[in-house]
Amino acid sequence: MQDWSAQGSGKNARVGVLLVHGFTGAPPSMRPWGEFLHSKGYTVRVPLLPGHGTKPEDLNKVKWQEWPAKVQSELDQLFKSCDQVFVAGLSMGGATTLFVAAENNNRLSGLILVNPMINRSSAVLSRLPLWAKYLLTFTVKLRASVGNDIKRPGITEHGYDATASKGAYELFRMLKVTRPKLSKVTIPVQLFHSINDHTLPVCNTEIIMDELGSTNKVRIELINSYHVATLDYDQELIFQNSLTFIQGLTRP
Repeated sequence: MQDWSAQGSGKNARVGVLLVHGFTGAPPSMRPWGEFLHSKGYTVRVPLLPGHGTKPEDLNKVKWQEWPAKVQSELDQLFKSCDQVFVAGLSMGGATTLFVAAENNNRLSGLILVNPMINRSSAVLSRLPLWAKYLLTFTVKLRASVGNDIKRPGITEHGYDATASKGAYELFRMLKVTRPKLSKVTIPVQLFHSINDHTLPVCNTEIIMDELGSTNKVRIELINSYHVATLDYDQELIFQNSLTFIQGLTRP
């Protein structure tokens, strides 16, 4: 439930990969992926986003700017020892990495997204205007959990068992700011989309694929996983395809 990092080795040691977890989630949802890439020699960082990894109430104390700021800090750390850096994000982590990628487009070598969020969830509450969401944060501090949408039995992402209302409001604020930045992202993008995602509607993937500035962008469908696909049945498919993606963009 803390930041995790591992220095690479061999010919891939100076290629870094930053993996970012989702809303109410934690590093365990990304660490198996990170450990796989580290086993191939890559330098890897899996940060814990502010307001996560403790208790749900702590997400009510965080401003959205803290999430990309944390990712930016981790990115800067990777560039101290790496010549190339790739960034990957799951769900809200996808939105956060898109924000950061737009600000660092000329520095990054590629972006990998797994069921990324950019628009909204399927819940009725999420379709309310921002001012209405803000008012609700004063009356309902915690709501039902949005985590652990995993098909594999007995698997958990070690996330919160409740959703912080103010944290969710901050998330929607970040999405509103991030979407207009999509056209600034021109680096290669690999996007994984679960066809049976109970957390986010497919419009999130469609918006991102349509509005990205990248000409090199590919969408890979996952047929045997739910939202937290990095821990689900298609885990190996994500790992192997992301490895191929990174290898194809790594300079000699």
